[in-house]
Amino acid sequence: MRSRRIVAAVAAAAALALLPAACARKAEPPASPGAGKPAIGLVFDVGGRGDKSFNDQAYAGLERAEKELGITFHTLETGEGADREAAMRQLAAGDAQLIFGVGFLFTDDIRKLAVEFPDKKFACVDYTVNPGDTLPPNLVALKFKEEEGSYLVGALAALLSTTGKVGFVGGMQIPLIKKFEAGYVAGVHAVRPGAQVIVKYAGTTGSAFKDPTKGKELALAEYNQGADIIYHASGSTGLGVFEAAREKRKLAIGVDSDQHDEAPENILTSMVKRVDVAVFDTIRETIEGHWSGGIKVFGLAEEGVTWVYDDRNKARIPDPAKATVDSLRAEIIAGRITAPWQ
Repeated sequence: MRSRRIVAAVAAAAALALLPAACARKAEPPASPGAGKPAIGLVFDVGGRGDKSFNDQAYAGLERAEKELGITFHTLETGEGADREAAMRQLAAGDAQLIFGVGFLFTDDIRKLAVEFPDKKFACVDYTVNPGDTLPPNLVALKFKEEEGSYLVGALAALLSTTGKVGFVGGMQIPLIKKFEAGYVAGVHAVRPGAQVIVKYAGTTGSAFKDPTKGKELALAEYNQGADIIYHASGSTGLGVFEAAREKRKLAIGVDSDQHDEAPENILTSMVKRVDVAVFDTIRETIEGHWSGGIKVFGLAEEGVTWVYDDRNKARIPDPAKATVDSLRAEIIAGRITAPWQ
């Protein structure tokens, strides 16, 4: 009998101990959409954070949103294949209300998860849109006119080349990177029709974006063929291009972010792809209740792509060359020049 009284007393005490917590939970008002500090998830592309390029731009957009919009965020890095879906699924199953996949490789997985998690929102940088595609309403494809920015740096390279030969090093040989190449070649020939553009690619798989050794090998070959300026669109593979530029005392053009600090004496300029702007704007629209799915395109007119001209590199760029590039930029924005994408 005494043991039963002890058990009963312990049970009663436990119930009383739980009561304040239960009451506290009931007192909390339910969170409304967009209230408090929204949680954002992001999964990096091949190469991950620290690539000094594409992924770091995406992270910069998150940091800006944390500072200006008060969000919280969680990021994940992946390997190959199923890792991408697993990482996004982990974020979608958690408290993230908006999940980013950074890179075209996420296309199939993010579309599948958008259907599976209709109450979550998804955004994919460089989502591959096929003819006739209809995206789920909770998915937005963030696309860029890389060919426009590449056209401008191509023109600059042609104007400043002393050999009449310039180079291009691409990462994975796919339509997306071909846009960089097409715009670059067109820009070269727009101002110097007789110039030669030497083109090489690092490979046909995702690893082509994270192979600096291969990047250096390809760039050295192009410099040895007479190119004196090389533009890369190859992720961290491009770090090898910069190493080759230093070794040969030639110039290179960065991509995605301002890559001047990677080789201050050898970076002519960079074609900046404002992934940070796309990430930040998508977060802001979500928080403010202005979400809209579908396809969003960022070009020169939207300030989604640009080229770097500032105090750190302007000494290498004569005023007439800058004026020509600025004029071409205005013509593209006005629609009088169309930069080719293939």
